[in-house]
Amino acid sequence: MYFCKMFQLGKTIVSEDIIEKEFVCNISKCKGQCCIDGDAGAPLEEDELQIMQDVYPKVKPLLRQEGIDAIEEQGLYTTNDWGEHETTLIDGKDCAYVIFDEKNTAMCAFEELYNRGEIEWKKPISCHLYPIRVKDYSQFAAVNYDRWDICDDACSLGKELQVPIYKFTKEALIRKFGEDWYMELEKVAKKMQEEE
Repeated sequence: MYFCKMFQLGKTIVSEDIIEKEFVCNISKCKGQCCIDGDAGAPLEEDELQIMQDVYPKVKPLLRQEGIDAIEEQGLYTTNDWGEHETTLIDGKDCAYVIFDEKNTAMCAFEELYNRGEIEWKKPISCHLYPIRVKDYSQFAAVNYDRWDICDDACSLGKELQVPIYKFTKEALIRKFGEDWYMELEKVAKKMQEEE
């Protein structure tokens, strides 16, 4: 079993891995496999459910028929046994909101519309943060690095480019926790690097 060191930052407990490990998505290698592999949908926050309802009419025309069918059958999102909300899956695999480009790379329909300037919501924060996973508890949130072998190419590219996880996910971390939190994280990272 793997254990990593943690540190506290405000109301978060953060894994040192997000400072020490490198990561840069290598979409040309993995083809967006994280969106079509796995046994659960992407975690959704409570406030994202309404956003999904609001933007769905714009997203629907981009979706594959099997995605639309899954959504019509199961709903815009599903709720697991622990009461947590997740994106709907097609046959328990692909995210229903996945579309494919001409190179057969999985892409997010929400992000595609966001990039076109048609909606203001990029995608679920859990997807934006990946490979970081945030678990909310009553008193704090745990911020961890989620290892997945399909991301081995991302780890190799991150190492090659020398980009730590917290820098790769900067925009998403600021979206989740705010600028001040991220500035504090940078201070911790600097201190850790000086101590090496």
